[in-house]
Amino acid sequence: MRYDVKLSQIAQERELHLKVVQASTDFDTIRIHSVDLNRPGIQLMGYLKHFDASRLQVIGKSETTMMEELDHKRRLAGFDAVMRQKVPGVIIAHDELILPECLEMAEKYNVSLLSTDMDTSEFQARLTSSLRRHLAPRETIHGVLMEVYGEGMLIIGDSGVGKSETALGLLKQGHRLIADDAVELLRTSSFRLEGRSPALIQHFMELRGIGVINVPSVFGIGAVKMSCTVDLVAKMEPWDDNKHYDRLGLDTRTTEYLGVSVPLVTIPVRAGRNLAAILELAALTNRQKKSGYNAAEDLARRVDQSVDAGIDF
Repeated sequence: MRYDVKLSQIAQERELHLKVVQASTDFDTIRIHSVDLNRPGIQLMGYLKHFDASRLQVIGKSETTMMEELDHKRRLAGFDAVMRQKVPGVIIAHDELILPECLEMAEKYNVSLLSTDMDTSEFQARLTSSLRRHLAPRETIHGVLMEVYGEGMLIIGDSGVGKSETALGLLKQGHRLIADDAVELLRTSSFRLEGRSPALIQHFMELRGIGVINVPSVFGIGAVKMSCTVDLVAKMEPWDDNKHYDRLGLDTRTTEYLGVSVPLVTIPVRAGRNLAAILELAALTNRQKKSGYNAAEDLARRVDQSVDAGIDF
């Protein structure tokens, strides 16, 4: 699916410091489809080849200074060239002076005009990040998403295997819940996967025999988080005596969601196992591997060195 976001919704995001200078008549229905932004310096000079009119236009100090140095007729022609393309919106950064010709052409072509007091580069970075979240490809899967020692851990497995009960154990250890039962995954870049909860069930958890609980009400607001990256997938499954489970950790397994590869560990479940503690260790081990240390490889290297030295175990 191709996702979009309303310009009016973007305008309300506090971290962007946006003010509406002029709202077009369709301001509340304008939708943004592109995560890319455009600095229209060359277009203001009349060169429109390859111009993508679906992008938001950001005018910074360079463009404003350039236009100020032109006479009225050329400024009018420059803003006319851009505004007539019916761009979704024009944003003036740095709280720069909005030239009369810019306002005149925005009114003429019914284009929304906004401003921000932020530095152009920082504003573009924040706006791009926001658009990536809003427009990201996504899917909803059955599972639990927790933040454990700073690692986003997606816990998956068949219904009834104990995902929510294990998440409860992690909550009691001070870790944070992002989503229970349904997890919405978003691909915010080619290598980054984020997870969050559907709004309707956000911060609620279902426990068989107890029912539904509101996690912030029971454990405090510090026990929940709105979203996090997905750094590790833990697949819980009933213990199978006939199945071989990785005992050393030399084999690195991954799984894929929305084209993003994520490390995968399989956790066999049987009575007596402290699953919360095991998942805590899985999170810490994953952090170590990302930092360049693998305990299994370290042990294997020591064994090889001992063999080479003729040392008996």
